[in-house]
Amino acid sequence: MSDATTLDTAAERRMRITVWRLFFCQALMQASVVGQVAMSGIVGASLSGSTFLATLPMAIQMLAVMLASIPAGMIFARFGRKAGFNMGAVASLVGSLLFASGVYQGSFLIYCIGSAFAGVGFGIAQHYRFAAAEVTPPAFRARSISLVMTGPIFSAVLGPELVKGTFDLFPPFLFLPTYLCLAVLPLACLTLLAGTQLPAPPPRAKVATPVADIIARPAFVTAVVAGLVAYGTMNLLMTATPLEMRLCGFELTAPVTVIQWHALAMFAPGFITGRLITRFGMRPVILAGVALNMACVAVTLSGETFWHFIAGLMLLGVGWNFMFVGATALLATSHSPQERIRAQTANDLIVFGTVACTALLSGIVHDQLGWTAINIGVLPGLVVALALIAWQQRQASRKVQPA
Repeated sequence: MSDATTLDTAAERRMRITVWRLFFCQALMQASVVGQVAMSGIVGASLSGSTFLATLPMAIQMLAVMLASIPAGMIFARFGRKAGFNMGAVASLVGSLLFASGVYQGSFLIYCIGSAFAGVGFGIAQHYRFAAAEVTPPAFRARSISLVMTGPIFSAVLGPELVKGTFDLFPPFLFLPTYLCLAVLPLACLTLLAGTQLPAPPPRAKVATPVADIIARPAFVTAVVAGLVAYGTMNLLMTATPLEMRLCGFELTAPVTVIQWHALAMFAPGFITGRLITRFGMRPVILAGVALNMACVAVTLSGETFWHFIAGLMLLGVGWNFMFVGATALLATSHSPQERIRAQTANDLIVFGTVACTALLSGIVHDQLGWTAINIGVLPGLVVALALIAWQQRQASRKVQPA
């Protein structure tokens, strides 16, 4: 990220430090979520006594992610990014402690309440990618977003390894020590944020643009559709995978390993996704992500061996990365600096509302209709995204052609 014509040395150094701090904060906050994905369905089924309700805690967590968008946007707009991110880290800390309390007391209710707090923390953490765009000049924006979203590559290792290394340390309270370990991660995030320079609240426009006008823009619509299909598809399949693997007779650590490789596939491409966007454009990268998600469905429907699960979820992870990073970069082109908080809040409200629905539906559909139905069920959304983005790409190509 160097360009002498755009940034002087001191400014570039400050930008790099800030982006890398955001990178590590994103990694720490995501590690809790990756670990929770590996545990949630299993713990939920154990505490509730029902596979039907097994994914309810994850659904609550994703619903809280969606609902956190509005108050988070208000805090970011009034007090700035740092205050909002501190609030998110504290919420994540409370969530981990409530998870531990729910497991210790055998209370499904307390566990679900913990999901709400964890969701608020994760929802606010989604704005790290927006903060990366705001501290970076336009020429570097896609690469900064991509880099910060690569931070969770460490989460892909740290979260599942914490689960595998600690889940049975306090028998008979499986996963209790894991949640206590995950509580340390937001504390480390708070320490990093203490020394991070982040943007002040955006200037208030004399006449605020109606949200309806922002969400009607073609670039906004395309970004939101790509984001919600990417996250919805990924969440539907990812959440059901541990349940399906347990039904197939795999040992407890096998689903954790699959989720670990899936998470690596989600975030490792971030080292190159920004460069791909710079070279080929946002929409072609999103289209490549759609194709990879369709390939995932083909693989997961072809068998239920350990390697089918690994390969399918890795394709799903890379597909999610291409679609979601591309969507985030595209969203940044759809609004002015004064509109950024409102546009980002509306985007996350829509995207994570979809994620909450898919998390709940994952357990219900898996329980009632089975694994095949879940895989086939993601295809219509992918086809809609493919058609819309291909049409938008064609329109964009026509605009640049000479008359």
